[in-house]
Amino acid sequence: MGRVALVTGVSRDLGRRFARLLAATEGIDRVIGVDVVPPRGDIGAMSFIRADIRTPVIAKVIAKEDVDTVVHMSVIATPGSAGGRGTMKELNVIGTMQLLAACQQARSVQHLVVKSTSTVYGASSRDPAMFTEDMQPRRNPRSGYSKDAAEIEGYVRGFARRRPDVRVLMLRLANVVGPHVVSPMASYFRLPVVPTVLGFDARMQFVHESDLDRVLTHGVLSDVDGTFNIAGDGILMLSQALRRLQRATLPLPGFAVGQLGSVLRQMRLADFSPEQLSFLTFGRGIDTTRMRTELGFEPDYTTAEAFADFASSMPSSSRISERAVAGLADLLPDSAHEPDPAGAPRG
Repeated sequence: MGRVALVTGVSRDLGRRFARLLAATEGIDRVIGVDVVPPRGDIGAMSFIRADIRTPVIAKVIAKEDVDTVVHMSVIATPGSAGGRGTMKELNVIGTMQLLAACQQARSVQHLVVKSTSTVYGASSRDPAMFTEDMQPRRNPRSGYSKDAAEIEGYVRGFARRRPDVRVLMLRLANVVGPHVVSPMASYFRLPVVPTVLGFDARMQFVHESDLDRVLTHGVLSDVDGTFNIAGDGILMLSQALRRLQRATLPLPGFAVGQLGSVLRQMRLADFSPEQLSFLTFGRGIDTTRMRTELGFEPDYTTAEAFADFASSMPSSSRISERAVAGLADLLPDSAHEPDPAGAPRG
């Protein structure tokens, strides 16, 4: 008999695409996708069950389907798409707690793979050049997606202690990019004029969407447990990324970028948050040595190649007029244009 896998978060494209791929993978007998709304597009051989992981019904699904492998992808980074920050936290944290409680009760569950994020390391001026898996953030996250991710990882570690018979694998992914990716960073790069933090050039790493599918499949089929950083080779500076996109930029002081981000979030053009502003200021580097030596995974795309494929899916904006840049600047509150005490203009 092949494995029976349950995948959460299949209403979003990345979850649907992975579940469809997993259902066609040798050694996997059945794949059950769960979410509160049906996925759009081709689901292949995946079976979809409408279920809310925040409720006890998920335990009934796992027991009834005799699930032995759970892949948790239902962690949301955008409060706008979730219906607000409160709903986002409930989906992320309460949903994970309920899912882990269901896994703990089900003796059939033998494998748990969790899609986590390198956002748990934060981004600050005190960061090391590269974070390894055993390092802690220099500044603990206080809100938003990064706080949710840190709490989720804590609950997963608690589950691993309570069920030592279950293989638990956590994958801390760098920003995922690709033609089909919808995320805060993808929305940021898709802006016609991109605001940047004056005086800073953030370090970035990326994972191609196809490598996300590959590493999750590898994680399901392997016998490795533990926590692993996942990113393509190399570092790309924010300025390099924007030049490759041929995007016009609007350099602003950090506080003004935050104010503009709030306006863009209200307009649903981009989903800015304090943690994203920190990342755009300082960036982040993660060490992927263990990904290769212990997990045994090698991405097909380097960071630069992953971003290049993402960039190729967008129309060029090299000819954006000065009027468009001025229009974005006009969205800023008046305070962002006021001179500072020394007399230098802020915006």
